[in-house]
Amino acid sequence: MMTNKKLSFLAGDQPEAASTRRSLVERYGDVSPDDADVIVAIGGDGFMLETLRACMNDGKPVYGVNCGTVGFLMNPQDIDGLADKIDAAEEAIIHPLAMEATTKDGRTETARAINEISLFRQTRQSAQIRIKVNDKTRMDSLTCDGVLLATPAGSTAYNLSAHGPILPINAQMLALTPISAFRPRRWRGALLSHDAVVQFETINPDFRPVSAVADNYEVRNVTRVTAREDRSISMSVLFDQGHSLEERILREQFDY
Repeated sequence: MMTNKKLSFLAGDQPEAASTRRSLVERYGDVSPDDADVIVAIGGDGFMLETLRACMNDGKPVYGVNCGTVGFLMNPQDIDGLADKIDAAEEAIIHPLAMEATTKDGRTETARAINEISLFRQTRQSAQIRIKVNDKTRMDSLTCDGVLLATPAGSTAYNLSAHGPILPINAQMLALTPISAFRPRRWRGALLSHDAVVQFETINPDFRPVSAVADNYEVRNVTRVTAREDRSISMSVLFDQGHSLEERILREQFDY
């Protein structure tokens, strides 16, 4: 069956992604992203995040075709059945995090993150970070390699690798997770309400410089970072029927 939806095919840099795009365009045609009903992102999870950021303010659904390694946010390649799968796809709504970072020289930079906002030590010196939630200090000093705030969609990514919790996609929560915490040694992080405003303050930034990263956008030598969910932006990601993002996250919790 041929879908009535107008499709725009975008591909990553890999040869396999480019070849798959050519086959899909030949089969289904292609329009510009501005004219499309659905954006089809062909590549890996990194390219899906890149596409979602580029389309963040368009409100158009994005369907991923996996040509990467993990492909957690993607769907399997199926050129013959693509139209039917898009028509029957299940939708997941994702809200990004908003980051406002202040640097040592007084600059303020802003960015959006789909997976997580992370702070990392820049040198061999461990980072020392004060953590405030809704203007109240919850940890006066965390000595660590870093700390991150993850969305439910991002909870299975770097957050999980840092031993943070997996969050159901519809959970009204954020995961606050330390990265190689040294003091307090037994702190494993916290679960926060989705509307929490988290402020990170670097302690002694001249001796212990820290960078902040919103997904893959880095700001170096930060002194203060504010992170919060931005509900003014809703991104639609499409998944094959029976393989929704909710189902994938649930499967991750049972390790299969």
